[in-house]
Amino acid sequence: MEIKVLGPGCKKCGTLAEAAKKAVEELAIEANITKVDDMVKILSYGVMSTPALVINEKVVVSGKVPSVSEIKEFIQNA
Repeated sequence: MEIKVLGPGCKKCGTLAEAAKKAVEELAIEANITKVDDMVKILSYGVMSTPALVINEKVVVSGKVPSVSEIKEFIQNA
C-alpha cells in the first residue's frame, strides 16, 4: 500500500503523517508512507488545500487532519 501526505511541511502536515503512521501500526499492515512537499506534484493531484492524504494514488481527504480512526477507515476502504 502506498500512502502519501501532501503538504509544504507545515505543522498540520507533520501531524497527518504521524496519524497515518499510527493508523498503519494499529492495523498491522505494510505500507510506504511518504511526504510530498513539491507544489507541482501536489497540484498534479488536484489538491488545492493542504494537508492532503493520498492512498494508492487516490486523494481521500484534503484541507484537514482526519483522526487516526478515520485514516484507518480510509485504508480499509482502499
